[in-house]
Amino acid sequence: MRIPIKILDPAATVPVHAYDDGDAGVDLTSIANVSLKAGERALVPTGIAIAIPSGYGGFVQPRSGLAARHGITLTNSPGLIDSNYRGEIMVIVQNTGRDDFEIRKGDRIAQLVVMPVAQAEFEAVDKLPESGRGEGGFGSSGK
Repeated sequence: MRIPIKILDPAATVPVHAYDDGDAGVDLTSIANVSLKAGERALVPTGIAIAIPSGYGGFVQPRSGLAARHGITLTNSPGLIDSNYRGEIMVIVQNTGRDDFEIRKGDRIAQLVVMPVAQAEFEAVDKLPESGRGEGGFGSSGK
């Protein structure tokens, strides 16, 4: 699948798969230097805008290495990029670690996964179909 991309800033990089075979996501990089104290969050620009095809969505997710080593995650994970959005991709990065963290221009800060999505229509009903789980919520499986 080819996705049109517009470079909005000279510091921006075109996302690519790190490995040719099997990677689901592409890395998004920062175009700004950002200091995050422990517990802080920031909106980090990537300098790119994309045109995701209709019937797909872009899902911005944390990078596992940053999360494991530094407690760096995304506040609204996964962030959703709708197919009709044409603005700059911005990433809400949060430092859940104990130490301050520095993001530098060019650092990989998140990953983008493009996946098919269904556009649902909802119908109000008086009763929902039965299921094995029923109304069991958080912790209802007992596991």
